[in-house]
Amino acid sequence: MGNCLTLSTDKTIEPALPVETTFTLPSPLPTWPSTAGRFAAGTIDLGGGLQVAQVASFNKLWSILEGGPDDLGASFYEPSQLPPNFHALGAYSQPNNSQFHPWLLAAKDTTTAALNPPVDYTLVLSTADLDVKQQPATGGYIWLPVPPEGYKAVGHVITTSPDKPSLDTIRCVRSDLTDQCEPDASVWAAGPNGPNVFTVRPSNRGTQAAGVPVGSFATAAQVSTTLVCLKNTSYPAGDVASSPMPSLAQVDAIYRAYAPQIYFHPSEKYFPSSVNWYFSNGVDLYEKGKETEPVPVEPNGSNLPQGGWNDGSYWLDLPRDETEKERSMFGGTFTDIATWIFYPYNGPGRANVVIPNIPLGRIGEHVGDWEHVTLRVSNFDGRLRSVYFSQHSAGAWVGAPGVEFEDGNKTVAYSSLNGHAMYPRVGLVMQGNRVFGIRNDAARGGKVMDTAAVGFGVVAADYLAGTEEAVAEPPWVNYMREWGPRIDYGVVKLPLPISLPKEVYGEEGPTGPKSKGSWTGDER
Repeated sequence: MGNCLTLSTDKTIEPALPVETTFTLPSPLPTWPSTAGRFAAGTIDLGGGLQVAQVASFNKLWSILEGGPDDLGASFYEPSQLPPNFHALGAYSQPNNSQFHPWLLAAKDTTTAALNPPVDYTLVLSTADLDVKQQPATGGYIWLPVPPEGYKAVGHVITTSPDKPSLDTIRCVRSDLTDQCEPDASVWAAGPNGPNVFTVRPSNRGTQAAGVPVGSFATAAQVSTTLVCLKNTSYPAGDVASSPMPSLAQVDAIYRAYAPQIYFHPSEKYFPSSVNWYFSNGVDLYEKGKETEPVPVEPNGSNLPQGGWNDGSYWLDLPRDETEKERSMFGGTFTDIATWIFYPYNGPGRANVVIPNIPLGRIGEHVGDWEHVTLRVSNFDGRLRSVYFSQHSAGAWVGAPGVEFEDGNKTVAYSSLNGHAMYPRVGLVMQGNRVFGIRNDAARGGKVMDTAAVGFGVVAADYLAGTEEAVAEPPWVNYMREWGPRIDYGVVKLPLPISLPKEVYGEEGPTGPKSKGSWTGDER
């Protein structure tokens, strides 16, 4: 006869939230090559007497346990154990639905006027009286510093007490060392009309933009006021020795550490090629008005029209690569390495109509397709922060905790069947809507391409222009026209209320990497 043991408890054991686990890369960082610059030096000089460093240690003050992404709430943290002579610029918050992956800057005044304490605080949000589940149940308070004249607040102070915090808790930044910011991603919201918290990003983003995100958050109470972040007044750095941007040797090491592993669908028939292979296998240059007199493109693209814009005067077509470009972002505090992948041909698509999976014949076919995956790496330490997956004319940023890794820290991307849009996970994504849209199917089981092992090469690095490491751009980079002809699929437009994605009716020939807004701006 066996024994029966019954356990009872008055407490409900709830599963741990993802945020309670700190994200770490699968493998330790490599030792980056030593150069004359300041890449991965731990601190970055923004000019004007302002030096910044990443905060490495945090104290969690409270968590909201409902609302926000996946209805899991958000947690709020204050910086702790700052380096000597560094001061807090704000607090940090993130949704509870992902692993803890903080980004927050602290600052050091190397003069006597770059930073100053606030003169007072304004309470902008209290969760103490909100009807939401919190831990501790008393909730928390978010305070906006009132800066002295000539200074601006770039972050908040958080407390679990209704008493105003000490004026020495935070520093405000001299106005000329700040830049305008805008709302970015939602951190937490109590319904459509309730209080909300969101991250902020520089309003002007791109290779020449000097705005630097602090990593703090803002509240709905501030939307009507000007949101500010930091500005790198010494950017772009003319002196290589003071630049936080990586050298070519460091770019090579970074890329080999995080190089995308691209998985193709098991049914994929149309694979990437190098640009030179494409040119060497008979692609022709067409000119408007001379359609019957196409000219073969030289293997290195030397006879392609250079510069200008896509005015419809030229295009490429078949008579019957992969590349890499790096750019500085956010005032030189990040490096974006864009891996551009060239497909000579896009295959036909498939459509979903409620349940049936319908082949679309030639719809979706076109010549010359460019897709890319962008690695965003911190210039403070060389750690991967996020990855951008291009998806036709748009795409999505995915934080490092949401990325798949293999073979150490190499990132994984999935190329959709025939259309070659990039995704961080296997599965089906609809372009259009669930009732009627173009399918983007991503799966394992087919071929895989290690982009670091197929002979990658840097084709552009604007920040190195004028230095000994300046990159000579191949002629095809400056070909600003279409890499394929306009295709009309001859589809009759449907009457409302049924609508199809515009790609079903026809497609312009895709333009090259340098014609994309992301070449000098941020991804969209």
